[in-house]
Amino acid sequence: MPVGFRQGLSFDANRTNWDSTGPRPLAWSAWYPAIDEAIEIPPSAPSWFKRQAIAFDAPIKLSPNPRPVVLLSHGSGGVATGLEWLGHYLAQSGFVALGVNHHGHTGSEPCRPEGFLCLWERATDLSALLDANDCKEALGGTFESRAYVAGFSAGAHTAMLVLGARIAYSQFEPDNPQKSPIRGPREFPDLADHIPSLLQNRIFLESWSRRRNSFKDDRFKAALAIAPGRSVLGFAEESLEQIKTPVHIIGGDADTIAPAAECCSWLHNKMRSSCLDIMEGGVGHYTFLPEPTPQGIEADPDIFRDAIGLERKSVHDRIARAAVAFFNASGRSED
Repeated sequence: MPVGFRQGLSFDANRTNWDSTGPRPLAWSAWYPAIDEAIEIPPSAPSWFKRQAIAFDAPIKLSPNPRPVVLLSHGSGGVATGLEWLGHYLAQSGFVALGVNHHGHTGSEPCRPEGFLCLWERATDLSALLDANDCKEALGGTFESRAYVAGFSAGAHTAMLVLGARIAYSQFEPDNPQKSPIRGPREFPDLADHIPSLLQNRIFLESWSRRRNSFKDDRFKAALAIAPGRSVLGFAEESLEQIKTPVHIIGGDADTIAPAAECCSWLHNKMRSSCLDIMEGGVGHYTFLPEPTPQGIEADPDIFRDAIGLERKSVHDRIARAAVAFFNASGRSED
C-alpha cells in the first residue's frame, strides 16, 4: 500500500523550552498507510540519508479498526527521519509510525548540552506526543489508545524509561560509580564538563532534579530497543526487574560505541520480559542509521562505513520484519 508522510509541530505546554521563551517543541514526522490513490514520489530535499518514495500529506487510509501506533525515538544528535527505514516498513504493515525530534538533542536544531544530559525529558516527549490532539487531527483516522515504542541508541534508553526504568545515576554525573570511558558522545565530546556551570541555570536544574523520577507510561505495551547505549548502565536494577512489558533488544556484534556484551546483554539479563538478538556479520552502531547519499558519505564517512560485504539495507529489513512480528504478537497477547 502507498505510504503517506506528514510533518508537524506540536508543543508540550507543561514544560518550557531550554531558553525558557516558550513551551517545549515537539517536531514530529509520521509515516502511515495512505489511500490507494496516493502517489508516492522521492523526497527532493538534500539529505545525508537515502529516502524512500512517499505520498506527502496524503489522506490516511481509513480502517474499520483503530490503527496501531509506534512512537519512534532517535539517537543522540539524530532526527526522526533517521528511523525512516523502520517507519516506512511499519506503515506498509498497517501501523502509524510517529517520530519526534527531541528538543536540544537533535540535529534538526542547534545541539545543547542540556538536551544531551537530560535524557529523561525525551521520555516525556513521547507521552506528550501521545496526548497531542493537534497531531492526531492532522493525521486523521482513529488510533489505538495504547502504543508501541521503538528507539535507537539514546532512543532505546528513552523506550526503557516509558516502560518504567528509573535512573539511579545519569551517565556523566560525578557520583556515578559506573565510570564512562568517554566524557561525552561524538556530537558533544566534552559534555560532562558542562555540568558544573549548568547547575547554575534554573531551567537545567529543574530538569536535573527530576532525573530519578518515574516516567512510566502505562499506554506503552511493548518496546523495541535497538543498540542501547552505555546510558542504560545507569538504570536502577530493581526498576528493570519490575518491568513486565515485552522488550525486544537488538544489537550488533561489531558495535564499538555501545558494545553489545556491555549494554544489550546487561540490559537483557536484568529484565525477565526481554528477548535478545545480537546481529552478526560486522554490524556496527551506525549500521542502524539509514543508507547514505553521496552527500552523507562526504560529510561524515565514519557513520556510513560498514564491514566489507555487509548490506545495511538487509540489516534494516530484517529488523523491520522482526519489529512487525514482535508488535503484532505483543498486541495479540493482550487480547
